[in-house]
Amino acid sequence: MHEQTLFAPDRIKAFLFDLDGTLIESNDRWTAKLAAGLGPLARLSKLFDPDSLAHAIVMNVEIPSNYVISALEHLGLESRFFGLADRIRRARGLATRELSDTVSGTHHLLETLHSSYKLAVVTTRARPEAYAFLAGGDLERYFPVVITRQDVLRLKPHPEPVLTAAGMLGVAPEACVMIGDTVADIRSARRAGAIAVGVLSGFGRRQELERAGADIIVDYAEDLLRLPEWDSQLD
Repeated sequence: MHEQTLFAPDRIKAFLFDLDGTLIESNDRWTAKLAAGLGPLARLSKLFDPDSLAHAIVMNVEIPSNYVISALEHLGLESRFFGLADRIRRARGLATRELSDTVSGTHHLLETLHSSYKLAVVTTRARPEAYAFLAGGDLERYFPVVITRQDVLRLKPHPEPVLTAAGMLGVAPEACVMIGDTVADIRSARRAGAIAVGVLSGFGRRQELERAGADIIVDYAEDLLRLPEWDSQLD
């Protein structure tokens, strides 16, 4: 579908954003360390790519690990594992509440969109972390709705988080644009019926985001404002 049709002004009512790698900078230390460990295997074949294999391993472990942490929280066991998610993310080198920066262009994008569209965050972060990041980046004023892993039973790539955000905003899923950096973000959007925008500012790679069904892929979320069809809508 052509971008001009995707972003027709009478179609889009809301924008939903992933957090890590989309609004908040993300540097995955685990992937780099795993790739370094797999490096010697490259001697066996010139076709072996340690970086790609490490990326695939971490990507396939991410969703199950999120579900384990979410299950502990829903069962009321999080107190026994206090700070587990934050410790895991710190070990991976991902942003924590104490150390995070916004992705380039984030403030400009949100300031441009918020007067004309409804905005929400859809993340697998825990609620305290998500709100801490938004406050730390001076982003909370843009988001009346924040969907975390504690607000749903099924996480991305299931459509429930996107559907929940759309419902709380009072708009149809088909009138939402979901922006994220991972395959899970794209699949969640597509399964919910939302427009799926992939960004290359985080974990995802272009080919895997394309295979997941992204309608559009841009380097940074702010690049959406540079698409020709936005000129007359957001001036």
